[in-house]
Amino acid sequence: MEPQLAKPLETVDWLNSSNPISLESLRGKVVLIEAFQMLCPGCVSHALPQAMKVRQLFNEEDVAVIGLHTVFEHHSAQGTKAALEAFLHEYRISFPVGIDAPSQQGPLPKTMTAYQMRGTPTSILIDRNGYVRKHKFGAEQDMVLGAEIMALLREQQAAPLIETPSEGGHIGCTEDGCVIGGEENEGV
Repeated sequence: MEPQLAKPLETVDWLNSSNPISLESLRGKVVLIEAFQMLCPGCVSHALPQAMKVRQLFNEEDVAVIGLHTVFEHHSAQGTKAALEAFLHEYRISFPVGIDAPSQQGPLPKTMTAYQMRGTPTSILIDRNGYVRKHKFGAEQDMVLGAEIMALLREQQAAPLIETPSEGGHIGCTEDGCVIGGEENEGV
């Protein structure tokens, strides 16, 4: 399956961020979106702590972690901004969290519908170029997620090394091979 360009996040508000966040503004970074609900046991016990670990372990210059509060059930219990603020404070969640925009066509919020999420928790990994590379419903093992993030971080760094000629001759790689020193090393 060919990676698809990530769809915009349709949110009504943001917490833990002074400004709304767009995926376009995060280009150049790997992005982890963790879609959750406050009353989802898997979100509280696994997905949100995992997202907090990702935020702590990876450099924010390289990896952005975003929460998406996407309420599709128990609206009266968890559908208010005040309830979400209290939840984020209580669980010490410090990464930005967007509140998914409600839909006029049914109970599923707009971003949840756009990404065809099956429920919560849902993890979405977006590469540095803005393409969705993983879309997973349910819990993921920490080691698997960490390895997938590292693979995406390394993709941009995997470009061939081409160095400019120095006083000792050309050092670096071309399509024909890699040179250690000057022309005197050819054929060695």
